[in-house]
Amino acid sequence: MMNEHGQSDRPIQPTKSPNKAGHETAAEGMEGRGLAKGNLRQQNTRRTQCRGSVPSALERVRQVAVRDKKVKFTALMHHVYNVEMLKKAYLALKRDASPGIDAVTWKSYGESLDANLDDLSERLKKGGYRAKAVRRTYIAKADGRQRPLGVTALEDKIVQRALVEVLNAIYETEFLGFSYGYRPGRSQHNALDALYTGLLTKKVNWVLDCDLRAFFDTLDHGWLVKFLEHQIADQRIIRLIQKWLSAGVLEGGKWRQSEEGTPQGGSASPFLANVYLHYAFDLWVKWWRRNRAKGDVIVVRWADDIVIGFQVKSDADRFWAELAERMSKFRLELHPEKTRLLEFGPFAIRNREQRKQGRPETFNFLGFTHICARKHGNGMYTVLRKTIRKRMRAKLSEVKAELRRRMHHPVPEVGKWLKSVVGGHFRYYGVPTNSHRLYIFRFQVGWYWHHVLRRRSHKTNLTWERMYRLLERWLPPVQFHHPYPLRRMGVIT
Repeated sequence: MMNEHGQSDRPIQPTKSPNKAGHETAAEGMEGRGLAKGNLRQQNTRRTQCRGSVPSALERVRQVAVRDKKVKFTALMHHVYNVEMLKKAYLALKRDASPGIDAVTWKSYGESLDANLDDLSERLKKGGYRAKAVRRTYIAKADGRQRPLGVTALEDKIVQRALVEVLNAIYETEFLGFSYGYRPGRSQHNALDALYTGLLTKKVNWVLDCDLRAFFDTLDHGWLVKFLEHQIADQRIIRLIQKWLSAGVLEGGKWRQSEEGTPQGGSASPFLANVYLHYAFDLWVKWWRRNRAKGDVIVVRWADDIVIGFQVKSDADRFWAELAERMSKFRLELHPEKTRLLEFGPFAIRNREQRKQGRPETFNFLGFTHICARKHGNGMYTVLRKTIRKRMRAKLSEVKAELRRRMHHPVPEVGKWLKSVVGGHFRYYGVPTNSHRLYIFRFQVGWYWHHVLRRRSHKTNLTWERMYRLLERWLPPVQFHHPYPLRRMGVIT
């Protein structure tokens, strides 16, 4: 660890290592933990405005974290208030994002960027920085409910992103391979590939589909601080995080104190969620898999969305009961209606047919419905992944409403917009075995567009022959943007 001059004086305090139990199975090896360790290497950067380029300070922090798992970092704050780090964080923000309660936009802040960042750096250095309340808004979910979303003030976004960049250098060496959510170098399709690979290559006969009730709203601040202090002994970092946690929420013009939870919307929220579940869930699961399971167990976690596969049903039943007890210890709760155990695997189809129970149940994960099936050619077991129907219907409803709003806009303008919408849908949902729903999505978008074009002019008879030419001109063809997971995971591993 380095002091504020970049020297390796390493004032560290050894602490008892967190739960070290557990070995990584072959499935977890395919989850690619080794990749995560290497994706924080950075280009050389200036740590002050007056010194030349030096080896990345964060890379040195990472190396210390790799070398000594018991280390506590006591001097990290100077990396956060480094002006170049703050500038890097500012440039990484979304430029068209809604402003927080300060009403400061990315563009207006950048008009005097150097002066603003210098001032922010001084306030962080001297302890004069104050976190602002988060503006609460709501976005519609696919099931019709409203998801609360926090809109963070711009300077808070900058500092949060800088802090997460620093702490990632430490925690990316600690987080486990089956944790994928909101981590550098890891995407939703990495998690989907790992799950698919585990379901096909490990002995999985039962799947526990877990849902934590209102996780981001009930995360306990006291436990979070205790978890952070396993690695972070710089109290300035801890106090900075506590400022965000206690800044409160502004909703409907009224301020409300935040005694638990972390508002979604800022850069710190998903990172802190990963730290919380690393200690509350991940390390325990790793120990449980080694010491309690009788058969194979696979785990894939994306933030609070968790899927666990079991070879033996008795393992699944015991794990479910012990997990509920474990979560309650850390003020969390499994959703009683959304958490369920289902028979899923190579024998599920046959077993349910013999019991006259119909087809195996399905489960949803990261936008896809996962289905037990047999291949048409040889009858071998496989897993189909289809776009969740509710998600697709919700997206089509949005497209329909927007097309009506743009009814009298020029055709090329609407065509470009639809091209980006359909292309974006295909880039995420374009996986093998999902072609049917991709074709349905494209056809439905074209049908809505045809209906709107006919309504805007009763004098023009827009034939389907002409409409097909418009669709070929503007809507991307159905295509797979992601290869079969076994092929891709083989390349990565």
